Amino acid sequence: MSPGRGWKACGVEPPPSARGWISTAHRAVVRASGSTTFVTRRQPHDDVLVMAGDLRQRGEMNVANAPATPPLRLVTVEDDPRYRQSLTLLIRSLGGFHLAASYSSAVPLLEAARKARSLDPAAPWDVVLTDIGLPGVDGVAATRELKSLFPALRVVALTAFEEPATVLAAICAGADGYLLKSASNDELLNQLDLILHHSAPLSAALAGTLMRIVRESQSAPFGTRLLPRDLGLTARQLHVLRGLVEGLSYREIGERLEISLDTVRSHIRQIYSALQVHSVAEAVGYALRHGLA
Repeated sequence: MSPGRGWKACGVEPPPSARGWISTAHRAVVRASGSTTFVTRRQPHDDVLVMAGDLRQRGEMNVANAPATPPLRLVTVEDDPRYRQSLTLLIRSLGGFHLAASYSSAVPLLEAARKARSLDPAAPWDVVLTDIGLPGVDGVAATRELKSLFPALRVVALTAFEEPATVLAAICAGADGYLLKSASNDELLNQLDLILHHSAPLSAALAGTLMRIVRESQSAPFGTRLLPRDLGLTARQLHVLRGLVEGLSYREIGERLEISLDTVRSHIRQIYSALQVHSVAEAVGYALRHGLA
């Protein structure tokens, strides 16, 4: 196979240099992991990873043999077909992972998990890598159910959502890590390495967000069960609050409840006043502490 055909087979045009395989103009990252070497690059205006093929098959590099330990059984859940396909190629190119399944929504994943739990208390997978903004059942709800079925199963979010409320909701649901799709290819690969070493992966961009969440939750004036949990919130305001916990935007809450954006903002101001909080993160933290979500 010629170099040009090898790149085009993976949906990537070959770099200008005939034998370089990688050029600065392509902003490629070469990594060797386990028994496979691969190249990734970021497309202009696109966060989708593009695989450039297995260089080892072309004899371009010598890499170590695969580790003797069995690979981790990994499942992905991603509704964007292009990103799902690229993620599949990435996982299959990594040493230490076995891609057990790839789903476009959480619904079939949860069906498979429930069936597996009825047959065996042990989880059929080691890691689930899931998006948050999924159709039908979102990633937060899926994480919560997966952890209730298999507490030892590691569930890691891989999403574009970086709002404090969404991050907090996912972690409180039991997520063992939270990665952003906006992370560089190299950072994503490093975070996947952390999963192999049983560490909790977290995108560097979220460190400040989590510190702010902790500070705000610790300074919240209400932290006792002696107070009325909902502090007189109306049924509609509770629905709005639950939307915030789920990580929905104001517009998405309005569409769900069939109310205007101004009405949503009005409800949120009243929620802040009733709970004596000053941000979405504080409101979500209060809701989760008092079982309002």
